[in-house]
Amino acid sequence: MDFYCHPRCGTCKKARKWLEEHNVPYNEISLLESTPSKETWLNILKHTDRTIKSFFNTSGNVYRENNLKDTLPDMSTEQAADWLASNGMVVKRPFAIDDDTYTSGFREAEYENTWLNKGE
Repeated sequence: MDFYCHPRCGTCKKARKWLEEHNVPYNEISLLESTPSKETWLNILKHTDRTIKSFFNTSGNVYRENNLKDTLPDMSTEQAADWLASNGMVVKRPFAIDDDTYTSGFREAEYENTWLNKGE
């Protein structure tokens, strides 16, 4: 699993601790240095049952500074993928992905359902 996070993010620290406590292997990637590719985002956004907004860090400075609150409702999948791939600070964190399985943000129940059962 690729685990995209911000080094100082409290939610990321909680998720990392959960992964370690449950012996779930992961490859940590800093969202300050890298984010999933546009192609990866396009694949996720086209096949998810979640809203595009659920992948955005709606409390972040980049989101506010670029008025994404106003433009996101009319944004195409292509435009959303461009934003998410271009700036890791736009991505809701932590973002974890393994093949076609992913989680956005950290909710313990979702991690249990997603990552504990991944290898079964």
